[in-house]
Amino acid sequence: MIKILFLDVDGCLSDGGIYTGANGELFKRFDVKDGFALQQWNTALGGISAIITGKSSDIVAFRAKELGVKYCFQGVKNKLEKAKKILAFEALSFDEAAVIGDDLNDICLLKAIKNSYAPNDATKEAKSAVKTVLQAKGGYGAVREMIEDVLELNGQKQAWIKGFVG
Repeated sequence: MIKILFLDVDGCLSDGGIYTGANGELFKRFDVKDGFALQQWNTALGGISAIITGKSSDIVAFRAKELGVKYCFQGVKNKLEKAKKILAFEALSFDEAAVIGDDLNDICLLKAIKNSYAPNDATKEAKSAVKTVLQAKGGYGAVREMIEDVLELNGQKQAWIKGFVG
C-alpha cells in the first residue's frame, strides 16, 4: 500500500511558469483539482505527502501549509537523499511511496521508487525514468491524476468517490 507521496513543484504541482509583477513580486500557478486531491490525501485519506523541490519560495511554503503537506523541503540538491531521510523517519519503505517529477534533477528519485510518475510535458529523460507518464501536463491536473492512480492501486478510489456522490 502506498502511504507517502513525494512531489516536485515546478512542472508538476505548478505549471512550471514563474510570473513576475511590476514590483518584482513572484507568482506560481497551481491547479485547484491537484490541490483538492492532495488535501484529501493528507486529511480524509490519512496519507503523508512531502514536497521536495530544488527552488525556494514563500509561495510553495504557503501552498504546502494550505494543503496539509507534512514535509516541505526547498532548495534541495539531492532529492533522493532527502526522501530516504523522510522514509526512515516515518518507518516506511520505497515500496510504500509514489513520486512525481518532470526534469533531470528528479531522475534519481524517480528511478528509486517503482510507483513513479511524470507529467505529459516532462523532459524525455524524466519520462523514460518512470513507470507511468500521465496524460495531464504539470500544473494542469497531473498530481490529481497521480493521486487517483495511487488510490486505485491502494483499493481506495471507489470509497473516496462514494464519500462525495453517495
